[in-house]
Amino acid sequence: MFDITTLPAVNATLNSIAAVLLTSGYVLIRRGRVAQHRLCMLAAFATSTLFLVSYLVYHAQVGSQPFTGQGPVRVLYFTVLISHVSLAVLILPLALVTLRRGLRRDDARHVAIARWTFPIWLYVSVTGVVVYWMLYQM
Repeated sequence: MFDITTLPAVNATLNSIAAVLLTSGYVLIRRGRVAQHRLCMLAAFATSTLFLVSYLVYHAQVGSQPFTGQGPVRVLYFTVLISHVSLAVLILPLALVTLRRGLRRDDARHVAIARWTFPIWLYVSVTGVVVYWMLYQM
């Protein structure tokens, strides 16, 4: 039987993988390796999609986990969480538009939006791991 309580660790792993793929894709495009960049970005999108499905399944079954830390760490946690959640809502449509423009080779418009999408998506992926660590490992 599958232990649903393992999903937060799976989610953090998926976010970590997405961050590595995003960074790799960025480095590849800066080096002019368009085909490899495309593969990395498609893999990052697939990984983030798996994360979203896993996240929704977990929270539909378990609900939310309260943060028990006190003092300054509590303020830090909620600051990271609020920025993470706010930008996570924004990143889905940004990523979809960026991906669509890239796949259609609408390069100028792709680059224009990717300048915003990349840092936000990377921030959301990294802070997802931070939130997991603070909530489940601290």
